[in-house]
Amino acid sequence: MSKKHPPKADKQGYKDTLQLLQVELVKLQNHIIKHGDKILIILEGRDAGGKDGTIKRIIQHLSPREIRVVALGKPSDRDLSTWYFQRYTHHLPAAQEMVLFNRSWYNRAGVERVMGFCNDDEYHEFIETVSHYEQLLVRSGIKLLKYYLDISKAEQKERLKQRQKDPLKQWKISPIDKEAQKHWQQYSEARNIMFARTHHLSAPWTVVRSDDKQAARINIIKDLLFRLDYKGKDESLVLPDANIVFNYEESYLHNGMIAP
Repeated sequence: MSKKHPPKADKQGYKDTLQLLQVELVKLQNHIIKHGDKILIILEGRDAGGKDGTIKRIIQHLSPREIRVVALGKPSDRDLSTWYFQRYTHHLPAAQEMVLFNRSWYNRAGVERVMGFCNDDEYHEFIETVSHYEQLLVRSGIKLLKYYLDISKAEQKERLKQRQKDPLKQWKISPIDKEAQKHWQQYSEARNIMFARTHHLSAPWTVVRSDDKQAARINIIKDLLFRLDYKGKDESLVLPDANIVFNYEESYLHNGMIAP
């Protein structure tokens, strides 16, 4: 693998490839509906990592009856009094469904840990039990894919600046965004611990180098199509770029493949 990002694709090439991949996604959804599959896709990452844009391209041409996007807000007092996973369990896919979590229970390993929204006991309880929870989901028949969209500090700074300027992106601005750069190192440390403790055989982490938004979107779609079974798959189209999408390994924290 190369530590450097591949050159950016031309705009028309991106659009053409995206359209072909979206046709493959329709094939995939038809297969999911026909066979009663349950698909859960988790997208995590730093603020401004590109989760919203990726999800938009995945669901753009799919039937809304069988696909759901879950992006939970601040927990209520009732949520805070329940088992931590309870509010997420409610949104898990039934047969024939694909569900995408735009952030997930891993909030506890990232934002909540760094910003002090949970205490040490709550954090350690999560780290100790999340892999068991995911193993139960997989054993129940859910196909679980976990993606972490990784960006550099400089790219995050630029994207957050653009949010401030663009009136169409004002809804993306939050108080947490304003703290992202200030707490960059703490987020890196929390991410590294999360990878080390929650990367397991039943639900491994897939890292996505997302400084190039278009390449990240294309390769996430390719990767999930590559890993899921469906009839009529165009095998030549769905092979992802291993320099952009790859399974987590500890060595990547030290060789530049994952942002420090």
